[in-house]
Amino acid sequence: MWINFFKLRLFCCLLAVLMVVVLVVNVTQVEYLDHETVSATFIDSSGQFVSSQVTAISRNPYCGYEHQTLSSRERMEEDSLLAALQWQVPDVGPVPFLKSTDPSSSYFVILNSAAFFKVGSQLEVLVHVQDFQRKPKKYGGDYLQARIHSPKLQAGAVGRVVDYQNGFYKVFFTLLWPGKVKVSISLVHPTEGIRVLQHLQEEKPHRVYFKSLFRSGRISETTECNVCLPGSLPLCNFTDLYTGEPWFCFKPKKLPCSSRINHFKGGYLKGLLTAAENAFFQSGVNIKMPINSSGPDWVTVIPRRIKETNDLELSQGSGTFPSGYYYKDQWRPRKFKMRQFNDPDNITECLQRKVVYLFGDSTIRQWFEYLTTFVPDLVEFNLGSPKNVGPFLAVDQKHNILLKYRCHGPPIRFTTVFSNELRYVANELNGIVGGKNTVVAIAIWSHFSTFPLEVYIRRLRNIRRAVVQLLDRSPKTVVVIRTANAQELGPEVSLFNSDWYNFQLDTILRKMFSGVGVYLVDAWEMTLAHYLPHKLHPDEVIVKNQLDMFLSFVCPLET
Repeated sequence: MWINFFKLRLFCCLLAVLMVVVLVVNVTQVEYLDHETVSATFIDSSGQFVSSQVTAISRNPYCGYEHQTLSSRERMEEDSLLAALQWQVPDVGPVPFLKSTDPSSSYFVILNSAAFFKVGSQLEVLVHVQDFQRKPKKYGGDYLQARIHSPKLQAGAVGRVVDYQNGFYKVFFTLLWPGKVKVSISLVHPTEGIRVLQHLQEEKPHRVYFKSLFRSGRISETTECNVCLPGSLPLCNFTDLYTGEPWFCFKPKKLPCSSRINHFKGGYLKGLLTAAENAFFQSGVNIKMPINSSGPDWVTVIPRRIKETNDLELSQGSGTFPSGYYYKDQWRPRKFKMRQFNDPDNITECLQRKVVYLFGDSTIRQWFEYLTTFVPDLVEFNLGSPKNVGPFLAVDQKHNILLKYRCHGPPIRFTTVFSNELRYVANELNGIVGGKNTVVAIAIWSHFSTFPLEVYIRRLRNIRRAVVQLLDRSPKTVVVIRTANAQELGPEVSLFNSDWYNFQLDTILRKMFSGVGVYLVDAWEMTLAHYLPHKLHPDEVIVKNQLDMFLSFVCPLET
C-alpha cells in the first residue's frame, strides 16, 4: 500500500511540474505576441474582411510626420506648402508686454477716399500698429482679420491683408454692393503671440492628449495615445496599414495591444506658458480686438451701369477674391449662381435617389443635423451610436434618399469612439463605387490644429489620392470640400484652436485640392464676412447658406 501511495505522490508531483512548464511557455508566448505583431482577421461593420496588424514596440519617441517616405513630387509639394506658410515673424528676442501690439493704440485710414465709389471698385485701407506705450512698431507679423459690411443690408465681405513688415499693413477690399459700407479691422493675435503659437505647434504637439481603453475579461487598462508620444516606454503601433497614418498608444502593462476597445480625448495640457507669454493672450486686451479708424470708417458705394456690371462679371477669373459676399443674409458666390433651398421639398427633390456621404469633424455633422431637422421625410435611423460621435444614418424611403455621417480617424477629440468605428476617410472613399447619384462631402481641419503642418499635409494627401481615384472610376460623382472656419477665442482656446492655426490649415487645403475636380464650400469667408460672432459651430443662418451652396453643386441651376 505504501508503494502505491508513493507512486501516486510522484505522479502528482510530475503533473504539477508539467503544469508549471506549460504555464511558463504560455506566458512567454503572450509576452512575445505583445512585443511583436499580432495579426488577426475580422469582419468589420460593412461586412468586409480586414487584416489587422497591431504592433508593440519599444523605442525612442517616434513621430510619423518626421519619418515619412515621400516621392520627389510629394516632397516638392510639401516644401512648397511649408514655404508659402512661412509667417514673417522677426527674430527680435524677448519682447516685454508693453512693447507688444496694442489694438486700442493702433489705427487704420481709408487711403483712396472719395465722394463715392462704384460697385466693383477697390478700396484700400492702411493699418498702422503701435505698442502699449503708443509708440509705432517697426516690424510686422501681427494676425489681422478684415471685413466690410452694411448692417442694414445684412451684407458683408472679407478683405485681403498685406504685411509690409514695418508696422504698416494694407488691406484691399472689393466693393460688391451699393450703399453705405463700413470697414472693420481686428487684431486676432499680436506678433509676440504668434511667436508663442509657432513654438507650441512645433514643440508641443501633444498638448492635446488622447487615451484608449484596453480590456480583456475583467482586466482593463487605460493608456495615453497620440501621433507622437514622448519617452521610451513600450508602444502599441496602430499605424493604418493602407494609408500609413501613424497612431500610437503606450502599451498596457498586463494586456496585449489587440485588446484596445475605444478612443477618447484625454484632455489639454496646462501650464504651457510663462507669465510673460500669458500676457500676449488676454481677452478684452489683445485677442480678437477691434482696431479703430483715425478718420471716417465708411464709404458710399453707388451702382454701376448695366454694361459696366456685365464687364465686371466677365473679368472675374478663377482666382476670384473674395469668393463671395452676403447680401440680405444670403451668400452670393461670385463665380456661379447659388440656389436658395428655402423649402424642404426643394431639398428632397434635389437629393431624390441619391446617397450622400458626410465625412469629417463636428462642423460637417452640423449638415447632417440641419438636414434631418429641416426635411421631415428624412428620418434618422437609430444605430445606437454615441451622441455627437456617430456614425449616423438617415433615410427617406419614399424618395429613396440615404444620408450618412461618419467621423474621421484619429486624431479626433470626441468623447468616446469605439475602435472598430475609427475609420480613415481615404479608406472609406476607396469603398465607394460612386456615380451620378453619389454625393460626398468632407470637412477635416479642426482636430489637426495642435500638430505640425506635416501631419495635416499627410492626411490630405491620402484623402486627395482617394478622391482622385473615385473621380477616375466614377467621374459623375459629386465631391464637395467644406473649408475651415473662424471661431470664438479666449486665452486657453487660442493655444489649441487659434484662427491662426486654422488659417494655415485652410490655406493648405485650398492649395492641395486646387484643380482636383472637387467643389469648395468657403466656410472660412462665410463666417468672417457675417455679422454674427464667430463660433466653432456657426449659427443656423450660416449653416443654411453652407447647405444652399452644397446643394447648388449637387443640383445646379440649368443654364
